[in-house]
This record gives sequence, C-alpha cells and structure tokens, in this order.
Amino acid sequence: MPRAGLTPATVVREAAVLADEVGYDRLTLAALAGRLGVALPSLYKHVRGVDALHQKLAVLATAEIADVLTSAAAGRAGGDALRAVATAYRAYARRHPGRYPATQRAPDPADPEHLAAAERAVGAIFAILHGYAVEGDAAVDATRMFRATVHGFVTLEAAGGFGLPRDVDRSFERLVDGLDLAYRGWGSR
Repeated sequence: MPRAGLTPATVVREAAVLADEVGYDRLTLAALAGRLGVALPSLYKHVRGVDALHQKLAVLATAEIADVLTSAAAGRAGGDALRAVATAYRAYARRHPGRYPATQRAPDPADPEHLAAAERAVGAIFAILHGYAVEGDAAVDATRMFRATVHGFVTLEAAGGFGLPRDVDRSFERLVDGLDLAYRGWGSR
C-alpha cells in the first residue's frame, strides 16, 4: 500500500527539490525513496522508473521556466523584453540548478503536457522576436540563437567557467546587448 499522501505529483515535486540539492545527474530513485521515507519498490506505484521520473521532472521544470519567461515578458517589448526574459532565464537556472537541466530535454511528442509547456516557453521567445519583426522560420533560428547563447552562458557560469577578473553580470549584460543588436538587424539579412 502506498504511503498516505504520496502521489505522483508529490513524488515529482520532491524529486525536483532533491535534484536542486544534489544535481540532476545524481537524482536516483533510491535517493528519492530515502528522502520520501519509503522503500524503493514503493516508488514504482507512482513512477515507472528513473527515465519516467526524468520525463516528469522535465515537464515540471519546463512548465516552471515557461511561467517565468512569460511573466518576465509581460508588458514589455523589444530590448526591454529581451533583457527581462534573459535575466529571468538566468535567475531560474541559478535558483534551480538541479531541475534546470531537465528544461533542456526535447519534449516527448507522446506527452501533451510536456509539449504544451515547451510551446509556452518558446512562445515567450517568439513574442519577443515579434517585436523585432522576426517571424516564421527566422524566428526559429533566432529562438535557437537565444537558447544556445543564454544556456551556454548559464551553464558555464554554473560550472565556474568564468575565471577572468571581470564582473560576470556585466558580461551577461553585454551578451544580451549582442542579442538585441543581432535581432534589430535580423530583417536586413
């Protein structure tokens, strides 16, 4: 019999907290069972295995970052929206170092909840790009540029990869300025 109050949603929420504490790559069913105070086989009543847990965590984290990006963009346009969203993206990665990697998982086409969360996250970027008159296939390219650039920065930052004696926040501001400049000139290509 499952532990009273333990649900699939509870399991995933606790997995997210644990991932932030120990790291995404160290999230195991055994560690999660210990945290929840249940025997490992009991978890299989709520999640099919570690791959399924990672998928459910990807859905949760993608929905969270979509909310963060959408909120940051609300009421803003152009460079102001770009800066707000990039800053919110970076803050999410810093605040949730274990679940952030789960946001990088491509949506499972068989998981409508994951697809919806990913569409909302991408939609926030598309909305910003609309303000730059970047549409259609060009918006896909520009979204990939945003993701690769900001993800690369936050990943290097989290790994301690910036050792030069320059303020990292200033470097991030310059990175976003570069994106803004690129997007403003996108239509002229």
